[in-house]
Amino acid sequence: QVQLVESGGGSVQPGGSLRLSCEFSKRILDDYVVGWFRQPPGKDREAISCISGKDGSTYYTESVKGRFTISRDSVKDTVYLELNNLGLEDTAEYYCYAESVIFKTVQELCGTGGPSAMGRWGQGTQVTVSS
Repeated sequence: QVQLVESGGGSVQPGGSLRLSCEFSKRILDDYVVGWFRQPPGKDREAISCISGKDGSTYYTESVKGRFTISRDSVKDTVYLELNNLGLEDTAEYYCYAESVIFKTVQELCGTGGPSAMGRWGQGTQVTVSS
């Protein structure tokens, strides 16, 4: 079973930036669709961005478009999420999730379908934005 290890969270001031990483334990990134999700305090988990490890296609939710950038490095088997111009509303636990391209497309994972029992979650990394 592949494992996902997130890193890069931290505390920043409004307007600051962070880069989150999601590293695969095996060299199989090309076979997966990977999504970043977040759960703000007291709120439900929400999808924010997804990427296909196979072809690099991406999806962003409206709340992060223009501020966050998702990318992948197939050599390092890592997916990144660059967070820019962070606001207080971005404070959350951030999780990466991966599911086989056989079962999900980028639009299905970040849009209508969402995660399922077929995928894997990382352990999460905290992002705190405060002044």
